[in-house]
Amino acid sequence: MSKYLQLIAHPQELRAVLQWAIWHEPLYPRDPSKESDNLKRCYELLGYTSRSFAAVIEELAPELREAVMLFYLVLRGLDTIEDDMTIPNPVKLPILRSFHEKLTKEGWTFNGSQEKDKVVLEEFDKVIHEFLLLKPIYRDIIAEMTKRMGNGMADYCEDDDFNKKGVNTLKEYDLYCHYVAGIVGEGLTRLSVSGGSADPKLLENPHLHNSMGLFLQKTNIIRDFHEDLIDNRKFWPKEIWSKYADSMEDFVRPDYTEAGLHCLSELVANALEHVPDCLYYLAAVKEQTMFNFCAIPQVMAIATLELVFQNKNVLTSHVKIRRGTSVMLIMRATSVREAYNIFQEYCHKIQARNTPKDPNYMRISIACAKVDQFIETMFPTRKGAKEKIAKQEKPEEAASTTELLTVILLFGGTLLITSSLMLGVAWYFGARFDLAFAEIKENFLGIADATRDEL
Repeated sequence: MSKYLQLIAHPQELRAVLQWAIWHEPLYPRDPSKESDNLKRCYELLGYTSRSFAAVIEELAPELREAVMLFYLVLRGLDTIEDDMTIPNPVKLPILRSFHEKLTKEGWTFNGSQEKDKVVLEEFDKVIHEFLLLKPIYRDIIAEMTKRMGNGMADYCEDDDFNKKGVNTLKEYDLYCHYVAGIVGEGLTRLSVSGGSADPKLLENPHLHNSMGLFLQKTNIIRDFHEDLIDNRKFWPKEIWSKYADSMEDFVRPDYTEAGLHCLSELVANALEHVPDCLYYLAAVKEQTMFNFCAIPQVMAIATLELVFQNKNVLTSHVKIRRGTSVMLIMRATSVREAYNIFQEYCHKIQARNTPKDPNYMRISIACAKVDQFIETMFPTRKGAKEKIAKQEKPEEAASTTELLTVILLFGGTLLITSSLMLGVAWYFGARFDLAFAEIKENFLGIADATRDEL
């Protein structure tokens, strides 16, 4: 119910959700009737593990759709093994290090996981079957990325210091994010270039796809602080948080709220410094559906970063952007210029809440200014255009009162009409409203009399 109330309170988001549900049509609709049972089941597994990624992947051009879908399922299976703390290391480590070899072992499955996505491993034979039908170049890329990622995960599982104390230095922070997200970015880039969807020059600048992955992963790590702390997982680097507290657990205490927000600001600044690379990368993606696939997670990340900035709720609960906001971002992020506008708007919102009292004030200001500078270099704007953008950046809470009243009246009118119809049908079939009213009156008067007596 709260989700519906949020939509009613934000009419622009309600309109976006309705437009998406009623009129959205994929550029390349998937046709399940032409797919094998195995392939259909793989798409079902994709939907079970991530509805958001499933929706975007299924809209990719046919050339890359199945390769990206299977790449995601392979990494989801690998990640499920790594995340499952019920699997002992003597069993887990060999599987992680040899997971890429399982991709050519027809019929292989794993039934020893207790994680929520264990179904992918239990039916991994179907993933393997479809993987072997891919073009050799796609198989080679997926296998190589799986091998590197599996070995990286195994190294962290064997690192007792990491398991007990978490991430220590900024260098370790970047390396961890590279293993769990940067490698994914490299794999997707190589698949895109091989499929003709992106500029081959992206392969000559590996820092770009690495920044794409690091920006997403760092945003998730910042947002998921409280959940990770409950699970005794510490991904905020000690090199940062030790400046503000003796332990990460201190940040949940009310007297450490300000210190926690300052720590949060430094982490946000660190993540923002990847944004220019992300914007450069997006400009090199040529094919529309692949651009959508790359841009949507990035604009979601900048919106999430703006939400968590100076937000004390991050320290004590889980926060996330509203569903209506997500839909609006998905509908907007369909061109380089519009994606840049989204980044610029949210960076301006971050800067608007930035305060000189924060020790990271200058660093955040510089990071936001660099985003503006990059976008201005790519799309120079005249004064009039800048004023237009400034007007568009007003908070959506300032949406027209008329629009809000219209939505409320429509909701109330629908409720009134539905109630009238239900009462009319009841009366037609012989409902005795006179008896009902008499009973209500009697009960009400009885309660009123009793109350008066007590007084």
